Amino acid sequence: MVIGWGLTLRALILILLPISAALGASPEYRAGTAVADITPESPIRLSGYGSRTKPSEGVLTRLHAKALAISRGKQERVVIVTTDLIGLPRSITDVVAARVLQQYGLERSALWFNSSHTHTGPYIKGNLPLLFQLSAEDQTAVDAYAGRLQAALTGVIGEALSAMQPASLGIAHGEANFAINRREAAGGTMKIGLNPAGPVDFDVPVLRVTGADGKTLAILFGYACHNTTLTGEFNVISGDYAGFAQEAIEKAAQAANPGAVAMFVMLCGADQNPNPRGTVELARRHGEALAAAVNRVLAGGMTPVKGRIRTAFRIVELEFRPNDRAGFEAIVNDPNPQVRTSARGLHAEAMLRAMDRGQTVRRYPYPVQAISFGGDFTIVTLGGEVLVDYALRLKRESPGRKLFFVAGYSNDVMAYIPTLRASKEGGYEVLDSMYYYGLPAPWADDTEERIIAAARDVLNRVR
Repeated sequence: MVIGWGLTLRALILILLPISAALGASPEYRAGTAVADITPESPIRLSGYGSRTKPSEGVLTRLHAKALAISRGKQERVVIVTTDLIGLPRSITDVVAARVLQQYGLERSALWFNSSHTHTGPYIKGNLPLLFQLSAEDQTAVDAYAGRLQAALTGVIGEALSAMQPASLGIAHGEANFAINRREAAGGTMKIGLNPAGPVDFDVPVLRVTGADGKTLAILFGYACHNTTLTGEFNVISGDYAGFAQEAIEKAAQAANPGAVAMFVMLCGADQNPNPRGTVELARRHGEALAAAVNRVLAGGMTPVKGRIRTAFRIVELEFRPNDRAGFEAIVNDPNPQVRTSARGLHAEAMLRAMDRGQTVRRYPYPVQAISFGGDFTIVTLGGEVLVDYALRLKRESPGRKLFFVAGYSNDVMAYIPTLRASKEGGYEVLDSMYYYGLPAPWADDTEERIIAAARDVLNRVR
């Protein structure tokens, strides 16, 4: 049997046999994993594409929430939670974080939520609130799923904390090249298309967690690419390429390490699309290509991780461009009925209703986080759908800090996060997407610098 790029199953088994000697005979850390099935139990509206008009029609692949808990001594702990979902809003992560603090004493800075951003997963209450006008029946299903999801996330974190055992960590990088920049200039505007000359990040960072017996406990890996191989006409639940990649990695790893868990981290891929896209076979192919990249990393040497676990979390207030009631009223009173019934028109109506309730939004509390293991392995997490430029810039400006994961879609997914350059260019990520996210206007021009400054701050705190 051949796995991926000519890597035989026998060879892979040899790769994943005891490696404790390579990573250190006396594990410095403790680690535990847990997995919860979060596949909706009944049909539910799927998120990501506003063109869908009815609940899901079956399940292609199961969806999961996975947790990896790592500790060093009695005081240093961190839990990483990955989910096969479009995105987790603060209304869910804040509730779960409060429960975890109360039940397990885990501080907010030591808890990282990341979403794969699959567009064939359930509509999540609080995320993309203006994507659909839900029927009462659909809203009931969405509300029920949100409650189930909060319980599942809390539970999987507790299980991972309870499962901790002596462990070693190793890191290395791979590469996969099916992502392409999607911001294409055409006719004086910026559209979603194919831009081979645009910035990309083909990096595939991999963290392997190994038990004292040398068996692999977890494989955490990331990639910067929208999880949208499957387009709007697909109305079946799946994890898209990220789900297929996790399945393939686990199948290979578990041949020698029963129970090994593969966890996908969505990096800063908001302006990246899989190429080509549009079929289940392509989703599977991209997933297998990513799995092959990870397996090649596992077959090579990995750098041991040592040292203290340090975490930092902060909120930075982001502002919007100027907007007012008169502007929204002009849209809802436009003589063209197509304007009034468009996403822009529905958004204007929602903003006026919010103003009537005294809920005018001028600023947004944006989460930025850093996690470091002795300075050898450092993670930066950013909220929202983050353009690739952020990761490229942070890695370029932080050569001595050994940034490993620079992840978007973390802790709160509230909107796209463009750079100043992208904001000046315009396009879906800058303007139209805000209609579906229910925010009043595009971000202010100082957004990029505020986020970068906050990232530098949390990085300094975990030195």
